[in-house]
Amino acid sequence: MTVEQLKTYIRDVPDFPKPGINFKDITPLLRSPEALDRTCELLAEPFRDQNVTAVAAIESRGFIFGSVVAQKLGAGFIPVRKPGKLPWSKRRHEYILEYGTDALEIHDDAVNASDRVVIIDDVLATGGTISAAAHLVRGFDASIVGLATVIELDFLKGREKLGDVNFHSLIRY
Repeated sequence: MTVEQLKTYIRDVPDFPKPGINFKDITPLLRSPEALDRTCELLAEPFRDQNVTAVAAIESRGFIFGSVVAQKLGAGFIPVRKPGKLPWSKRRHEYILEYGTDALEIHDDAVNASDRVVIIDDVLATGGTISAAAHLVRGFDASIVGLATVIELDFLKGREKLGDVNFHSLIRY
């Protein structure tokens, strides 16, 4: 299955979650075992020979892809969560959104300095969320091998916020 074929599984939902936004709905892709498997294969592909030890993924849709990519890479899985969801001692990073702020958290013992981490999410929009996750991982002195998303919204220029880290997206709008 090609990337162009995977793109047919992405549904546009106009005016969601608010008027003027054209939401890219991945649930049809998740419903297809073949499309989901191929998506995760393609997300893992650039990192196969990079000695990845952990895949960090961002709540909640990033978890779906990140856990499978971790399995495909023979790596551990690290959940990066919204505030108040992790039960253990944690680190927090606040970041700026287009209309306010948000935060992500990670357990204090989730990453080791020797880890080689790939960070996965479903969509790269403005870059704030995945950059915040990268900030948290860097706080452990771990190496970030790369970042990857299923979808990249080019017109929002999120890639510009990522710096010189290796970034891979499958479907670009």
